Order: sequence, then C-alpha cells, then structure tokens
Amino acid sequence: MAATLGPLRWWQQWRRCLSAPDGSRMLLLLLLLGSRQGPQQVGAGQTFEYLKREHSLSKPYQGVGTGSSSLWNLMGNAMVMTQYIRLTPDMQSKQGALWNRVPCFLRDWELQVHFKIHGQGKKNLHGDGLAIWYTKDRMQPGPVFGNMDKFVGLGVFVDTYPNEEKQQERVFPYISAMVNNGSLSYDHERDGRPTELGGCTAIVRNLHYDTFLVIRYVKRHLTIMMDIDGKHEWRDCIEVPGVRLPRGYYFGTSSITGDLSDNHDVISLKLFELTVERTPEEEKLHRDVFLPSVDNMKLPEMTAPLPPLSGLALFLIVFFSLVFSVFAIVIGIILYNKWQEQSRKRFY
Repeated sequence: MAATLGPLRWWQQWRRCLSAPDGSRMLLLLLLLGSRQGPQQVGAGQTFEYLKREHSLSKPYQGVGTGSSSLWNLMGNAMVMTQYIRLTPDMQSKQGALWNRVPCFLRDWELQVHFKIHGQGKKNLHGDGLAIWYTKDRMQPGPVFGNMDKFVGLGVFVDTYPNEEKQQERVFPYISAMVNNGSLSYDHERDGRPTELGGCTAIVRNLHYDTFLVIRYVKRHLTIMMDIDGKHEWRDCIEVPGVRLPRGYYFGTSSITGDLSDNHDVISLKLFELTVERTPEEEKLHRDVFLPSVDNMKLPEMTAPLPPLSGLALFLIVFFSLVFSVFAIVIGIILYNKWQEQSRKRFY
C-alpha cells in the first residue's frame, strides 16, 4: 500500500515532480498520485480530505467575476491576467481585493496561498504589502492593506514597508497575524505591533522562484508557515493556541499602495478541509463561537447591536401609536368643547 501524504507534504512533492528531469518526472508523478487515493492522514487524529473548490482559486480563473454565479469577486484596481490576479499594479495610490462569495463553515481547514510581490522600487522604496483575510464582512475597502479597519475575524499581513522608523529588531518584509472582534484598530505607525499575535521576517520581494504561505486552523490552533526559499520546504512563522474563530466567515485577499508601490499578485488560493477526531471533552471545549477571540488575550468587549424589529412588531408599534394619537385627539376635542360650554354659561 502506498504511503499517504498530508496536504503540505504532498504539495511540496508535487512541485518537486514538476521540476524533475523529463525522464523521471512521469515515474515520480505516478508514485505521488498513488499516495493520494482517498482521505489522507495528516497526523495523529487528523485526516486530510479533498480540496474545497468553492473556496479555492487557480488558473484559468473562470470563477472570478461580478455575476451572481461567480465564486470570487474583484474590487478596486484588481485585474484578472492570464497567469495571475493582480491586486495592485506598481503604481501609487492603488488598492484592490479578491473575495470569496461563499461563506466557509468548515471547522478545521488549511489555506495555501501562492503569491508574488515585485516591482521597480529599491531598498525600502516599495510598499505596502498584502493581506489574507478570514472575516465576517467582505468587499469593504479601507486603510488596512486595502480592507476595512476594525474588522471582525483573522488578518494575516505580508508587510513590505517599515513605518516605524525607530524599530531596529525586525527586518522587513514581515509577516504578522491579528485577531479582531471589531474593537481594535490596526496601528499603521507601529506596523500593527500592539495587536499582533506573532510574526517573522519573510524576504519575498523580487524573487525568481515561487513563494507560498499556508494558514492552518485546527482545534483552535493557528499555525502560519511559509515556503519562500525555493527549497520546497515549509518554515514555521507563527503558532498560536487558543484562537477562537466563528464559522461562516469569508476568505479574501487585498493590497494597497501609497506613495510607494509594488505589483501584488495572487497565483492561487487553495483551501483544504481537515477532518479531526475529537474526544468528548474536546467537543465541549470546541463548541462554536460567535465572536473571534484568543485565550489569554483580552480584547475590548463589543456591545451587541439591537436586533432589527420584525415586520409584525413594527406594524403593532405603528398601529398602537396611531390609536393613541386618535384617542388623544378625541379627548382633547371633548375637553375643549366642555371648556367652551362652561365659558358661555358664565357669560350669560
């Protein structure tokens, strides 16, 4: 029986096959495909299932558009090209985004992002980077890498320009992550440091080989890894336990340029469902949540908005308001007539 491979390992082997000499490429492909029959074991208690096409995107990008049947929508300056989707061109003051139209209700998942950042700018004369989102709201332009501030959900940022001049301990480009319940603002002047969960340096600009990022969410455990060295190997970047993300949010990616610019391209987005075995105790602990949070990290509480009135409630309010108004007018007319009658009696 062929050995099974997890999604990360299988993806690495696939790219090795494509770069192999013609004589051995077919044999490697056959061996690799033989290891992908049925659900695959990722680790203890985890099995990898199939690519979720409704949340994935690859060439020739047929599911991208503005129609009701499209799975992905473009926003701003984003453009579909033959080999990639360009979120922003290497021009000043541009912003663009790509959003999935289908909410994701998976409990455990893994998102693999194939991207490219390149441009004419020299050292520290390029910007600003791109973001990958899993959020409650979609298609909301704003200042945070082209998306709205005070978002609700998860943001992963590939920041290519250091705004904080005094900091010297981190090297850019830099990958960081943030979980928000809608109460926090992204601090541009400090490159998001006050609210980040963690981060790492990622030299990703103007490379002549493919660059990848993977976001894995399993059992409330968030892991972010990257493959940016051309070695087809994943390197750890961020690992945070106790991350609580609601289901039913949207995946997307966005970018923005200001006085400095870059080409920000997305080649593919591939989402995999991970089926995980849970003990009864874990089932109790891993119940669905309705607002993003992180264990041992205090987020300002959000006051829940009042629910909208139903049609019946609105009708009753209007009806009784009218009845009260008519009743008040009738009482006023009766009192006025009595006052006039008493006035005439006193006159005579």
